[in-house]
Amino acid sequence: MNQWAHRQSKSVITLKDAKGNPMPGRKVQLDLTKHEFLFGTGAFWSAPLADPATKPEQRAYLEKIWDSWHKLFNYGTLSFYQGTYEPREGEPREETTMHGAKFLQAHGVTTKGHPLCWHTVAAKWLMGRTPEEVLENQLARIRREVGNFKGVVNFWDVINEVVIMPIFTAEENAITPLCQKLGRVGLVKAVFDEARKTNPDATLLLNDFNTSEKYRQLIEDCLAAGVSIDVIGIQSHQHQGFWGLEKLHEVLERFESFGMPIHFTENTFVSGDLMPPHIVDLNDWKVPEWPTTPEGEDRQARDWLALADTLFAHPLVEAMTGWDYIDGAWLGAPSGLVRKDGSVKPSWEALNQRINQEWSTHVTLMTDENGQLTLEGYRGEYTLKVDGQEAKLTLKKDQPEVTVQL
Repeated sequence: MNQWAHRQSKSVITLKDAKGNPMPGRKVQLDLTKHEFLFGTGAFWSAPLADPATKPEQRAYLEKIWDSWHKLFNYGTLSFYQGTYEPREGEPREETTMHGAKFLQAHGVTTKGHPLCWHTVAAKWLMGRTPEEVLENQLARIRREVGNFKGVVNFWDVINEVVIMPIFTAEENAITPLCQKLGRVGLVKAVFDEARKTNPDATLLLNDFNTSEKYRQLIEDCLAAGVSIDVIGIQSHQHQGFWGLEKLHEVLERFESFGMPIHFTENTFVSGDLMPPHIVDLNDWKVPEWPTTPEGEDRQARDWLALADTLFAHPLVEAMTGWDYIDGAWLGAPSGLVRKDGSVKPSWEALNQRINQEWSTHVTLMTDENGQLTLEGYRGEYTLKVDGQEAKLTLKKDQPEVTVQL
């Protein structure tokens, strides 16, 4: 039995010429060019890549990164941390971020903004304000970012790590007191309502690293309060080693009861020494150097395949995002799919084998006397080539017939 058959569909394609006449007896090449499933990583590097002010040497490096990245991925997460996106009040880094977002969009990449509200990497200039003033600022920020990027960025991590938010003590910030004032559900509802009102068509995620019963209960409480959550976001930063299949299935079972789409939003496997198990907060592990190793790279590739195979097989999972694409991006960890010099690692090769070969569709078919053929393959966007002409079509679920006119 094909454990990934639910990712495939079958549709009868009717091919017509420019005058609307059927095209019988034609040889047609059909190639999947973009998966329906979202395969992605953090794409923070897209802003400097697309920025006209970027220096030539850095641009050449980023073009090398892009060259390998877009061969695998169709989904990029963009940075909207308020502390870095708006380091001074009223001066957001919208222009450079928009450069990156539009660059990715122009190349067919779906983009997500991360995050709109969070207690970490928060704006320092919010300190000293009342919870009411902070809430007003957060809602205005949501209106600005979601509104200005509407049509370019339509996926959003609306609020991040709410389970720990009201009890967070690692660093002083203005969001934790706000969460204490409104309560977890109250704050989630306020920010989701604002995002939904600003872009009714957006896909809105609740995102957390806490995969316990506490997160499941939070989701249940939010839904009961009328919060319009579209997607459950699950983080899995596995710097201390792969969870293992037992825990992975346990987490999936915990959240599948909602029947909602699930995105694994932030996944990390290191290709060097594992972080010691006694570390509770990953940010507390600081080493002068954290190199990638051949043994670690082989382990990382195996772990990525175990995760990808499991998630692609689960009918509710719609996206899988590796957090770092380049080694050293977060915590200095060798957690990328490419090394610091841009060369690809075995984990990149392993995912390439899955995404572009085993989970892809490339077929040559003949139209019958009615100008029809039956396409069966992985759902997504296809390029159709016939008689020197080219057209696009999308293979969707529950779409038994499609007409393509050249």
